[in-house]
Amino acid sequence: MKPLNAAVFSILVPTLTPALDPLSTSVIMGAAAVSWQLLSPGSWLQCSLLKCCNMKDTLDFSVIKMDFQHKVFGQHLAIQIILRALKANMHSKQPRKPLVMSFHGWTGTGKSFVSRILAENLYQHNTARQRFVHHFNTLLHFPHLSRVQLYKEQLQNWIRGNVSACPRSLFIFSEMDQMPHGLIDSIMPFLGYQEKIDGVYYGKAIFIFLNNAGGDKITEIALDHWRRMKRREDIPVKELQSLLSNEIFQNRNSGFFHSQVIQKSLIDYFVPFLPLEYNHVRQCVQEELRVQGHPKDEDLISEIAFEMTDYPSEERLYSSKGCKTVASRVILSI
Repeated sequence: MKPLNAAVFSILVPTLTPALDPLSTSVIMGAAAVSWQLLSPGSWLQCSLLKCCNMKDTLDFSVIKMDFQHKVFGQHLAIQIILRALKANMHSKQPRKPLVMSFHGWTGTGKSFVSRILAENLYQHNTARQRFVHHFNTLLHFPHLSRVQLYKEQLQNWIRGNVSACPRSLFIFSEMDQMPHGLIDSIMPFLGYQEKIDGVYYGKAIFIFLNNAGGDKITEIALDHWRRMKRREDIPVKELQSLLSNEIFQNRNSGFFHSQVIQKSLIDYFVPFLPLEYNHVRQCVQEELRVQGHPKDEDLISEIAFEMTDYPSEERLYSSKGCKTVASRVILSI
């Protein structure tokens, strides 16, 4: 088997079997036979894996910025950090290390949504996006504490094989607060300042971790600013990033608890997603009405936004669920 095909085969095995579950010898041999056929000249899979990797090393920043402005509400700090991080990484022909970002905040504040917008802008075609954007859900892919060592090996192989096939691969890890302790350290070598590891260059890869851990700390700081009559826009981002790094390192309900990834400063940006206020929820409801094809209804928008703005119980300043349940509430209210 040619070296390039071998690299592709290493990512086909997990694709053709249940995600990251143990593989028997018979399954591996069967997958090898199927892979050989799929990689025959002119096959769709050969095109999508070997020839169709989007190697434009730039994003259309005017487009992605517009997407963020029109679709993401109340997250000026997060958008500012992410755009700067992407520009720095994309403008370098040979980045010294992969771009590694950790998103933090309450549920419904936009962490997954922002990741999806980034993936859609990085790979505009569904086929490419399906092949080069890799989403790991902790509860789905790493459910058994007794199999952590196996998960470590499989995760390393998955990342190595996919970056070999497409250097500009995007890896998204959600539910990091549920990840078994120590598992994420298995990918530490891929996140550092190294030109190549076993001949594979990782500098163009992007890693995003989605965390609920740290959300309470972010809300505490935002609420304190509000009570001191300071503007939301003036919350110091450097202070937040430092607090988040310490919070997830010390928090037992974090996949980064006492992690070497944190100790060795391999996460480039800790991105805070602020709790959403009444006006932000209103924007979410208005956008959801548009998406569902309904006319703008100011009374309905105000009603849903008021019901969802419930924290703290006295001030009712923030939505404890963000915009998570807006779609279902709109459906029930129409």
